[in-house]
Amino acid sequence: MQARFVIDVDEKAQVPIISFSATSPTLFTTQSPFFIRTALDDNTMAKAIVTLVQAYGWHEIILVYEDTEYGSGLIPYLADEFQQFDIRVSFRFSISPNSTRLRILKMLIAKQMKVTLVHMTSSLGFDLFLLVKEVGMISEGYTWIIIDGLLSLLDPIGSKGPQFNERCVRYKSYVLQSKSLEKFKRKWKSGIHSNSTKLNIFHFWAYDTVWVLAMAVEMVRHDQSSNVIEQNCSRNASQFLDIRVSKVGRMIRNRSLHTTFKSLTGDFNLIKGLLQSSAFKIINVVDSEQRVIGYWTLENGLIGQLRKLGKVTYSTSMYKLKLPIWPGNTKVKPKGWSILVNGKKLRIEVLMKPGFDAYIKVECDPYTNESIVSKFSYDVFLEALGVLTFTVPHKVIPFTIDFGQSARMYIELLSQVNLQVH
Repeated sequence: MQARFVIDVDEKAQVPIISFSATSPTLFTTQSPFFIRTALDDNTMAKAIVTLVQAYGWHEIILVYEDTEYGSGLIPYLADEFQQFDIRVSFRFSISPNSTRLRILKMLIAKQMKVTLVHMTSSLGFDLFLLVKEVGMISEGYTWIIIDGLLSLLDPIGSKGPQFNERCVRYKSYVLQSKSLEKFKRKWKSGIHSNSTKLNIFHFWAYDTVWVLAMAVEMVRHDQSSNVIEQNCSRNASQFLDIRVSKVGRMIRNRSLHTTFKSLTGDFNLIKGLLQSSAFKIINVVDSEQRVIGYWTLENGLIGQLRKLGKVTYSTSMYKLKLPIWPGNTKVKPKGWSILVNGKKLRIEVLMKPGFDAYIKVECDPYTNESIVSKFSYDVFLEALGVLTFTVPHKVIPFTIDFGQSARMYIELLSQVNLQVH
């Protein structure tokens, strides 16, 4: 809301407004020719996330987001990107700071979420993941993809980090390490900020933004010796501000748009008032440590290492990335969805008939008293389940066929199926 208000004032004053924190795609630069964004918009993040979901072969996803303009602004763009690649958004769930524990718990349990994208600020996300952990959904078979929130100025890998991030996959803007960046970090630590929040991408964008504006003003100062402003005849609707039109605003805007330099975050370049995307790191947090499993760029898609690749095909292959450690401490890729009906498992009748042990064999585990099924037919069944994009929890039920009684017992089996016994 604040950004929109400032843009409206900007329309009348005709001075450049440069934002390093307005990431919402709803704030188009076309809304005002004087609005300049020196941060990456979330639409770029949407493309990166969809590529990852494609790579792992997931066909359904659930979106959980903060019920604010920041949280909901990205959702339509995500939904459009997913739709283009035949990935179904099966459910959208908004959470506000006022949402009750009961409402959130009902949502978590009822929807049996397997692949979930979380888009919210750190404080609200932390509360959500406490409940997620409580209901056992940070376990094998689940996937959580996290977008770093604007307010993750709290260190995301700090005291709250391990519970919030553990075994999840998250995206972070990539910042090229350089001498100027290291020098900036040293100055930050040695100055008055030494005990403040850990530096992140928004601090770097803010620093770069000040440089852009300073260089633009300096160039305009050489062109114009006066910064006279001209009275605007009209007042805005609220009648509390006398808005004037700047004579140098347009010149500062033009200089800002055409300023290029080596910034803290890499090559600074604005096209149509937007900062151009460099890359995102794909991070897997394991035992409170950040593991970089790969990168995403707008030109190359998923890649294992950042280097000049030249002209290559856009990659959506998970094999370009390192193996993540998924919830449940496993490297086995989650299938993405689970068919559960009130917690019941699919009951599979296995016919036990003498003379066919090479095809199917059923034994009883002496310790658990559970049936152990093996041999060719069951192996084929398991392989068929393995290629599905979802898991099918099942239980094997032996059904004995006595010699000479096949016809009668087959009829009995079909009768039990009809009665939904099996």
